Amino acid sequence: MTETLPALSQLPSPSSQRIALRLTKPAERALKQGHPWVFDQSITGQSREGSPGDLAVIFDDKRRFLAIGLYDPTSAIRARILQKGRQAVIDANWFEEKIKTAAGLRKPLDKQDTNGYRLVHGENDGLPGLVIDRYADTLVLKLYTPAWVPRLNDVTSALAAAQSFNHLILRLNRSLNKQTGHLHGLTDGMTLTPQTPEGLILFKENGITFECDPINGQKTGFFLDQRENRERVRTFSKGKSVLNVFSYTGGFSLYAADGGATEVVSVDFSAPATQAALRNIQHNQHRENIRNAKFETLDQDAFEALKQMKTQNRQFDVVILDPPMFAQNQSQIETALNAYRQLAHLGLGALKRGGILVQASCSSRVSADDFFSAIHQAAQESGRPLKEIERTGHAPDHPITYKEGAYLKCLFAAAP
Repeated sequence: MTETLPALSQLPSPSSQRIALRLTKPAERALKQGHPWVFDQSITGQSREGSPGDLAVIFDDKRRFLAIGLYDPTSAIRARILQKGRQAVIDANWFEEKIKTAAGLRKPLDKQDTNGYRLVHGENDGLPGLVIDRYADTLVLKLYTPAWVPRLNDVTSALAAAQSFNHLILRLNRSLNKQTGHLHGLTDGMTLTPQTPEGLILFKENGITFECDPINGQKTGFFLDQRENRERVRTFSKGKSVLNVFSYTGGFSLYAADGGATEVVSVDFSAPATQAALRNIQHNQHRENIRNAKFETLDQDAFEALKQMKTQNRQFDVVILDPPMFAQNQSQIETALNAYRQLAHLGLGALKRGGILVQASCSSRVSADDFFSAIHQAAQESGRPLKEIERTGHAPDHPITYKEGAYLKCLFAAAP
């Protein structure tokens, strides 16, 4: 399906007039080393004011071309780099090449009975501020800057040439959703193809069926970045009791059951999320291990649920702690680390001797070293020093090409 709604035909055309930028020396060095952003404070010279989506061309002090990017006067990230080192025409053909390259990197996933994955991972696939997720024949395009709005016609035509789909959903991040003056009628959750998906989308991940709500769900409808970690849990769950805290719609829970877990308890504060987890269990009744597992869901605050487990002396062979982002900015890092330490302490209280602790963080502000150190500190204080099994990072469809892009880390460890 390539036909799009008239809404896109009403979008402004990209300006043909480019903006020339000059940067500080440190910013030049960062750009040459592959950093995808130009911050407002690093600009020392600018040829004119611009609008979101204008092309900004960056030159050095000898007027040599350095890079070209999308200009965004509404953000401290003033330009997002599309091309560096050599000049290029930024048009539908350029976008098509980028998206085809990204799609090619994800092709191996199709052979793993998987049709839910990240097709384009923003800056890390050369399209900064733009994410595209695939859920079977539905694609979700999420924007993080208004700079993409004038480019959407080129992007959607390029996407249609690179990847087949029946439905295309537009999602906007929280800050962009407030910038109504730059959206030209676009709204969060609108369908860019003639037909809107009927109800929830079903897709497969390593053979397991999940549902997602691409129009109203968190992120683009599902947390695709934990797929490999869920698969790791499946490999060691046979005969085990498993506690999945911050379970959302039951991703880790379903994998554990499919791996042969006998008992799986899912805890999430959101009742709609746990209801979706129960539906996901029903979607997989054709899988023997899932059909035979004993499931329990608790609509409860994670910290309170873990305290209650300890009071009840209820323990599990595997405890999974996959919380939401704890640090939105630099000032919240220490608070986040305290929360990770507290979670580890409480999680160990619900873990049997010799059991496996799985604890993850999606806070990019918290470094991997600080995160892992916080867990080990809590374990030492609990009298249960951990024996690491594995540290993991990003899945192949979530590649990382610059330091600030790294956010996901996960520890698998045995506790005596």
